[in-house]
Amino acid sequence: MFSESPIQRRKSKQIKVGNVLVGGDAPISVQSMTNTLTTDVAATVKQIEAIQQAGADIVRVSVPTMDAAEAFKLIKQQTSIPLVADIHFDYRIALKVAEYGVDCLRINPGNIGNEQRIRSVVDCAKDKGIPIRIGVNGGSLEKDIQEKYHEPVPEALVESAMRHVDILDRMNFDQFKVSVKASNVFLAVGSYRLLAQQIEQPLHLGITEAGGFRSGAVKSAVGLGMLLAEGIGDTLRISLAADPVEEVKVGFDILKSLGIRSRGINFIACPSCSRQEFDVVNTMNALEERLEDIIDPMTVSVIGCVVNGPGEALVSDVGLAGAKTRSGLYVNGERQKLRINNDNIVDELESQVRQYLSNRIKVTNL
Repeated sequence: MFSESPIQRRKSKQIKVGNVLVGGDAPISVQSMTNTLTTDVAATVKQIEAIQQAGADIVRVSVPTMDAAEAFKLIKQQTSIPLVADIHFDYRIALKVAEYGVDCLRINPGNIGNEQRIRSVVDCAKDKGIPIRIGVNGGSLEKDIQEKYHEPVPEALVESAMRHVDILDRMNFDQFKVSVKASNVFLAVGSYRLLAQQIEQPLHLGITEAGGFRSGAVKSAVGLGMLLAEGIGDTLRISLAADPVEEVKVGFDILKSLGIRSRGINFIACPSCSRQEFDVVNTMNALEERLEDIIDPMTVSVIGCVVNGPGEALVSDVGLAGAKTRSGLYVNGERQKLRINNDNIVDELESQVRQYLSNRIKVTNL
């Protein structure tokens, strides 16, 4: 049972990355990036497939050399998800991956040389219908901007972004999205807020170099949550020093928590206390692992006692309210005659969730 989000999204231009719409009224897409050596084609393809299986809409691949560009050709042939090539400085790499079917170029126009080189890339993107992502990072601003502002501030990141935007505007190219990432939450949030007022292009959200899995997930949730709640953002990547699959999971969890986009089960679970009638923590750990394959949106509540259990179950698709020896089962907010044996609680609750989902699918298909 998901309620509609009250968030009013910022109006933005819509572009297309492969078969994925970004901006406008399209769902906010979730991205990740490979961390294998791109020249190791087999390892990169395997990781892309895992990222896609986790639910990602788009995958970014670093292409730092011509050898990597040749590997990208093979990777593109073996994968189906839209691929973004991450390129810095060498315009020839951009032209090569465009030839090989890239779905989006992550390249800052002002960093790839003179006007003729920039135009060659932009003209190629126009001809092949390839969008561009301008990506500004608080840790790598232009020297003159650093000297002007002395330290990274939102105005500095946005000034850098607008330089690249102006280049594309002059070349009559509007199929682009922009990011202004920083590792500091307030710097990133302030930069995106400021940029959102100045352009109509879709915005790619991220807290760059956020940290390890736990700290990075928290930092990303705080920063992106602030922006998404204000309607800012059209696509996102959670940057973690962790398996890219975890980036996708955290991204969807953030969107799910705001009622923006749902994938898989939204678990409601108590932190447990001395009132619990069964081991809530281990039950939840086991259920999350067992039910990870479910991608259909649904809400499951697992509460260890009868104080909060019935109330949470009323707003859940499947709910459990702890009681001695046998706990109460709720489906669609209604108490069931069947009670769940606490000694076999994981097996029985997993079975109830899968049965509920199977029945819902049957009804939908009638």
